[in-house]
Amino acid sequence: MFEVDLSGEKNWQMFDAPALVGSSLRFVSGDPEGERFRTRYYLKSDRSLVARVWFGPETEGPPGHAHGGSLAAVLDEVLGLSAWAAGHAIVVANLNVNFRCLLPILQVVQVDTEIVSVDGRKVLVRGKVWDGKEKVYAEADCLCIEIQSV
Repeated sequence: MFEVDLSGEKNWQMFDAPALVGSSLRFVSGDPEGERFRTRYYLKSDRSLVARVWFGPETEGPPGHAHGGSLAAVLDEVLGLSAWAAGHAIVVANLNVNFRCLLPILQVVQVDTEIVSVDGRKVLVRGKVWDGKEKVYAEADCLCIEIQSV
C-alpha cells in the first residue's frame, strides 16, 4: 500500500466532484486507494478548479514514467470538471495535449485549470500538469460543448 498525500493549500476549498457530475468519474477518480490514480479536487480562492493527482505504478508507460495516455486521461477529466464547476454542463469535444517532459510515477502532481472563454455552447478550458513549482509535464487546451437538455 502506498502512502499518498493529496492535501491542498490552506486557502483551497475541498471540491466534491462526484457529487457534481455523478458516478461517471470512474476511470481516473474511481479508485481512491488503487494503484492507478488517486485524485483530490479543490477550488482556489478565484474559484478555479485544481487537482492533486498521484500517478501510481499502473500508469507506467516508459520505464519509471507515466504513460502519455494516462496524462491525457487526467487532463480530460480535470479540464472537463473545471467547466462543470464553473456552471457549464459539458462534454469534451476536443482535447489537445502538449507533452513537455516525462512524468516519474509514484509522485503527486498538480493540475491547474482556467476557463479561457465561453462562446455560446463552446467553453474553452486550459490546464497544465506540473510539480506546483516550476516543472511542467503537460499542457492542454480543451474545447467543451454544453449539453442541450434532453
